[in-house]
Amino acid sequence: MALQWALVVHGLVTLLVVVSFLCGQWPIFQGTFVERIHNFLTYGAYDYFLRFVVVFFGSRGRNSILSIEHYCCARPNPILQLIYLAIIGVTYFIIAKSSFRYIPGYYISDLHRYVSTLAVGVGVLLFLVTSFSDPGTVTANNVSQYLSAYPYDNIIYTEKECSTCRITKPARSKHCSICDRCVARFDHHCGWMNNCIGEKNTRYFIAFLIWHFLICLYGAIILVLILAGQLKERKVIYILTVYYGIENSFSGLFPHVVQWLLGSYNTQILLTVFLGIISLLLAGFFGYHAHLCLTNITTNETFKWQDYISWKRKLNEAKASAAALRASIHSMNEGKAPESKWKAFFRKSPLQNDEVVVKNNVYDQGIISNIYEIVVPLSERSSFHRKSA
Repeated sequence: MALQWALVVHGLVTLLVVVSFLCGQWPIFQGTFVERIHNFLTYGAYDYFLRFVVVFFGSRGRNSILSIEHYCCARPNPILQLIYLAIIGVTYFIIAKSSFRYIPGYYISDLHRYVSTLAVGVGVLLFLVTSFSDPGTVTANNVSQYLSAYPYDNIIYTEKECSTCRITKPARSKHCSICDRCVARFDHHCGWMNNCIGEKNTRYFIAFLIWHFLICLYGAIILVLILAGQLKERKVIYILTVYYGIENSFSGLFPHVVQWLLGSYNTQILLTVFLGIISLLLAGFFGYHAHLCLTNITTNETFKWQDYISWKRKLNEAKASAAALRASIHSMNEGKAPESKWKAFFRKSPLQNDEVVVKNNVYDQGIISNIYEIVVPLSERSSFHRKSA
């Protein structure tokens, strides 16, 4: 029984670490222990590790670690691509080795052996297409077309030159320091793909996310059906109620069934929990990017708007404070009687009269047009090439 509880605790701790690492910076977790774990995993642990290296290996050891970090995080490299292939390959191998013996089963047919292989193959294909497709590189040859296709909004995008490429930066583009190129409708640089996600391959990236969510969900459901089939075929419920006198109710049977499953099928249970957690994370990630696509905004623009709105609010607060100060000085110079504390208490603060700062996304053309722009990028339309004529 101690082993089963150890597996449960291990699963919960793994879930907490994964959620904290991937989602700890989300607003919902601000001020919680999840955010603190995220900060430790992303900054604190690495800082302590560097100090440890300096103590035992000196500055040369620290410089070696920083060189490795620069290669892994600041230059194009296939490390995360290889990790992805290892994860999906090893997971599928373990599932096939441990669970295919139960297919066909009471609730599933032999067809799922081949469907699962096909599903994983399509997932790897989408991964390769996203990794090696052109994200929409802006060059001197096509910059004029991109400038016409994406007008400046003069809010978060104004006309300027890329200091590296020495070409005018079209609106919605960004120079990726890792890939060392300007990318049209830049969303983000994805380390898993070793590629930028931009105008031309956002559709493949979205397809990759939803397909891998469905793969993980499908795998978890198949494993649950395998376990349910084993319960049925081995007549576990019947044996527990008839031979052991266990009450035939959920509360009575549940702990005994769980104990039997953990003792006999712990691999399948761990795989189910793993796939369930990954599917939830992928669902959240896909939902976020689906929202971006439906509103025609990118991850890069989300941060730009946050910075702009924050700056605008601070500017309005400064203007309101200056106006309140001038009004106070003016009233003192005119010799007016000071306002009563009671009246001042209920008087509305001048900061509350600030104009509301709103996000005016001029690129949002409606859900249908936004989806069409993702599926058929502007640079792949005939009108895009006519603009250069």
